[in-house]
Amino acid sequence: MRSSTKLAVVMNESSPQTAMAGEIADIPVASERLLGQKESLASIGARIGQFQPRSVVFCGRGSSGYVGVYLRYLVEVRLGLLACAAAPSVLTSYGARPDMRDTLFIVISQSGQSPDLVAMSDAARTSGALTLAIVNAESSPVARSCELVLSIGAGKELAVAATKTVVLSMMAGALLVAAWARDSMLMTALRRLPDRFAEAHHCDWSEWGETLARAPAAFVAGRGFALGPVKELGLKLQETLRLPAIAFSAAELRHGPLAAITSTTPVLLLRQGDETSPTVDALVRDLRASGDTVFVAGGPMGTLPWIAEDDPICDPMVMLVPAYRTIEAASRARGLDPDNPPHLSKITRTW
Repeated sequence: MRSSTKLAVVMNESSPQTAMAGEIADIPVASERLLGQKESLASIGARIGQFQPRSVVFCGRGSSGYVGVYLRYLVEVRLGLLACAAAPSVLTSYGARPDMRDTLFIVISQSGQSPDLVAMSDAARTSGALTLAIVNAESSPVARSCELVLSIGAGKELAVAATKTVVLSMMAGALLVAAWARDSMLMTALRRLPDRFAEAHHCDWSEWGETLARAPAAFVAGRGFALGPVKELGLKLQETLRLPAIAFSAAELRHGPLAAITSTTPVLLLRQGDETSPTVDALVRDLRASGDTVFVAGGPMGTLPWIAEDDPICDPMVMLVPAYRTIEAASRARGLDPDNPPHLSKITRTW
């Protein structure tokens, strides 16, 4: 049996073999539950509207930090507000307390346990910011430190590598922006997500997964709304497959990192149908001309199975589902335990 067939068999097993696989499979149902939080979203959106922030600061570590990258594009493009990422060490190591008047401070955390995130939320509130926690654990220290709490309601996540909570955190933030901006078109697209997550679950990306088994390193690239998901997939390749992986903007990839790509280092590109697509398409053409190993999700040059194109804000989020499934299956095919990567734990406490 060819190895590609083996991986396809692993991906198409009738029941989840790991907690990670089960949590990925639960994304459609969990996202449907999240859509039911209309009153909470409307209330938080109204409170932010009253506050009238002039800027937004996101704070999170690891996967939660990459949720912030995704939401930063959404805030700047759809709301026209300047957004950036907080650096907790500015406070915890250097003792500085930046002025956050007229700022919406959004902390993102699955567990809500890390002391540096609590300290940052407290400092932001003291410095004049309106503070919001996007969390899975409503009673966590991070949630208690903020004025507003948006619970993603994912339920308990057992696998060390977060999947369901990452997707739901992105979706929760997007729902908040839609409610805040009174953007009916985005809200309608977000309501289609449960069905799209379910459809995407059947996309078989094992062709990409097979190249990861023999690769010395891997690249993931995208642009705009895809950058947060791209960064998240780079992390998942590192922690679950133990593979050196680098995630870049499709534009930044040309500024030096392109020289490190060879035919043995596969490149996955996520491509949504918006103003960034010409840049991604041009990169695909150049990589192919150089003989590199390229896999594309979305668009006319797509090589991986994909469902019909929908909203460009939502599509990169949906692409996480088949990518997660592939990484989980590739990990098991290599004899690794995707639920328990070495040196890691579900709750990471940093300062």
